[in-house]
Amino acid sequence: MGLFGKRKSGKAKETAAAAVQTSAFSNRRYARMGSFANLGLNNRVYRSLRENVPVIDAAVLKIIRLMNDFTFETGSAAVDAEMNGFFEAVDVGGNQTGISAFVSTYLSDLLTYGSAVGEMIADDNGFYALYNGELSALEVKRAQNDLDLEFYNGGKKLPRQDLIVFSALNPEPGSILGTSLLRGLPFISDVLMTVYHTIGENWEHAGNLRYAVTYKPADGDTDAGVAKNRAEQICRAWQDAMSSRDTVKDFVAVGDVSVKVIGADNNVLSSEIPVRQLLEQIIAKTGLPPYMLGFSWSTTERMSQQQADMLTTELEAYRKIITPVLIRIARKYLEIRGVDLPVSVKWADITLQDETEHARARLYTAQAEKLLKEGCNDG
Repeated sequence: MGLFGKRKSGKAKETAAAAVQTSAFSNRRYARMGSFANLGLNNRVYRSLRENVPVIDAAVLKIIRLMNDFTFETGSAAVDAEMNGFFEAVDVGGNQTGISAFVSTYLSDLLTYGSAVGEMIADDNGFYALYNGELSALEVKRAQNDLDLEFYNGGKKLPRQDLIVFSALNPEPGSILGTSLLRGLPFISDVLMTVYHTIGENWEHAGNLRYAVTYKPADGDTDAGVAKNRAEQICRAWQDAMSSRDTVKDFVAVGDVSVKVIGADNNVLSSEIPVRQLLEQIIAKTGLPPYMLGFSWSTTERMSQQQADMLTTELEAYRKIITPVLIRIARKYLEIRGVDLPVSVKWADITLQDETEHARARLYTAQAEKLLKEGCNDG
């Protein structure tokens, strides 16, 4: 026996199971009660943002289109061709085809709601389809080790947990659900919608004028009854003139009668600056340059290389979240086919050349319009 040899005990020491110690559930006996998290929580708010604010919806779709192009690689040309061909034609939800459609919907949920869930429709005999899970129908909770996740539907645990894929966007420590890209925008969007609603009200009033007809009796007309009769006559004559749709009628009155448009003296507040400030906040949250969404606020603005690099970094971050999901799907396919090869996802290079050209074209158009407007004003 060595100098530092260990003395063997009669009883074998039990090894503790690996589990998380720093979560809120680690040392609280009843903390797991009611610990289910509904994946559809607050989804209605973010869905309404995309429905009511077109620039938000356009930004999400632009991000999806810029990054959704990939292939699977295993090192075997034959396997790669067969697998990529299969996933190009795989059924997605019964109404779409191709894994790109699955990823587009998956990304849309991830960016909009902060969480996304999908399902592989497969068994030991084959891989049949992909399905984008309905977030509002699912619940998720921590497993006993506080690390793994368990999915439920209507309170019943799903029998094939291995077929479920799940992603969370920037989750907070200890939180299961991710953080929506649109977090922080409900207040900004509500103010923006208030401004647009006010603009609509002003234009509605401008197209549906209201008039104030004022009759001032002469100094000698001291009889209140006579003044009342004349006011009623003026009222009937005005209504008759304004209600005529087929012919033009004149309104003739005797005495001191004035006709004014109600609200004509009020100054309409300029909405250009506040609307631009609100849109700047929204676009900054998406990480996209303004030109990509059709805005040309400054005729000297260009999509610089630094902007392109920053956008590429944002897209690469989203790809890193999606890549593990795609690898799980590919491994499941290879497992069913009995192929034991490593698989990786090869994303297409992010090129913003077309977007830059479109942005430059919009810039030139904005500059031309500004020059024409200045020329007309000088003339």
